[in-house]
Amino acid sequence: MGPGVVVTGLTLGALAVVSLLAFQANGAQDRAIAADPGASTSAPSTGPAASATPTTTPTPTAPALPTAGTGTGLRVVYSISGHYVWLIDPKKTPQVVAAFPVTPGTVEPAPGSYPVYSRTQSGTGTDGKQIEHVVRFAQQNGVVFGFSAAVDGATGTPAAAPTASASGTPSAIGGGDAKAKTGGIRSSRADGQLLWDFAPKDTKVVVIA
Repeated sequence: MGPGVVVTGLTLGALAVVSLLAFQANGAQDRAIAADPGASTSAPSTGPAASATPTTTPTPTAPALPTAGTGTGLRVVYSISGHYVWLIDPKKTPQVVAAFPVTPGTVEPAPGSYPVYSRTQSGTGTDGKQIEHVVRFAQQNGVVFGFSAAVDGATGTPAAAPTASASGTPSAIGGGDAKAKTGGIRSSRADGQLLWDFAPKDTKVVVIA
């Protein structure tokens, strides 16, 4: 056997050993991945997408119902200072079934307890806007006070119309004279629907300072 044959044999042997070691190494890696499928050999992402966290807009929280002077039983509570309305049903849990902000007219009713005495499905407000779900509960010094919602969704202060109301019906809360004081308390349409459904005639309305 010549020297060339010996060298060739040694070379082939060395290559076989290297191939065996590589095969064993790959097999060990495959077994490790199979044992832990979540393992990854790639580097973790450090870009902006990886560090970003979702953000949410906080939902406004309704103020708590005042503890004094709000009456008892099924009632609507209106806060003059807070311009907020609570619908209270003591038979339900929680008793506050709805609470929402409102915008008063140019004058406010005196604090006290009043019954709903009149309701109108739709009409015209003192500002000339079409209104709906009108719930009236008091008349003081010629001013009619009641809740309503503008059909166009506006919730600004119901001002007096520039001309007198032609209809002369009670659907125009607070009168139609341009100089009249207005007692309409305006809510959103959704909240107006809630109050309309909650407060039929003779429902108690408690006005607090």
